[in-house]
This record gives sequence, C-alpha cells and structure tokens, in this order.
Amino acid sequence: QVQLVESGGGLVQAGGSLRLSCAASGRTVSTCAMGWFRQAPGKEREFVAAISWSASRADHAESVKGRFTISRDNAKNTVYLQMNSLRPEDTAVYYCAADRVASSTYVSAVVRGYDYWGQGTQVTVSS
Repeated sequence: QVQLVESGGGLVQAGGSLRLSCAASGRTVSTCAMGWFRQAPGKEREFVAAISWSASRADHAESVKGRFTISRDNAKNTVYLQMNSLRPEDTAVYYCAADRVASSTYVSAVVRGYDYWGQGTQVTVSS
C-alpha cells in the first residue's frame, strides 16, 4: 500500500509561483509512474503532468506546458510540481497519484490508470 501526501498549495497572485510536493510512504514509489491532476469546482478531474519512474520521460498538459514542470527524487520518495506564471484558471485542488507499472518510460494521463491517490492540496490564484 502507498500513502501519498501533497503539500505546498496556497493562495498566490496571478503571475506568481508555487512548488507542490508529494511525499510517499508505506511502499516505495521509485518504480511507480507518478502524476499530478487537478479538479476545479464543478469540473472533472484533469491531467496536469506525469513522469516515468526512471524520470526519463515526462508529459505535461497543453494548458500548462512552459509554465509547470514535474520532477521526482526517488531517494526521497517525493514528486514535485513547479508551477510558474500562475493564472486564475489554474485554481483547483491538486492531486498526486501513483501508477504501478513495469516500464521505466511509461507515463499516463488517464485518471483511471492510477492506483493510489493523495487527498489533494488547494491552489488558489487571485487576479
């Protein structure tokens, strides 16, 4: 079993930056693909970014490309999401997720494909 705990959310003005962290415990996630998703009020959960367990591949949603960067530190069992140039439309609860896979280059943008989820951290961007 894997427990995921997100942190780093908060209130920031448009154009500002935040760095989200996702700490894993219970079982190593060093061989899990990891993803970040977000959900705004009244909307479905959507893909933000994902990274393979080897960190050799990373994908980002078109809406955040060039502004957000996913990374991981397997030694610390932690995944990060650096968010720059934040916009009001980035306001949402951000969730970290882990996908047990064998391929070192596998990443997924599909919510259903992930096995473990954190409780989420709120990000609010004011205009």
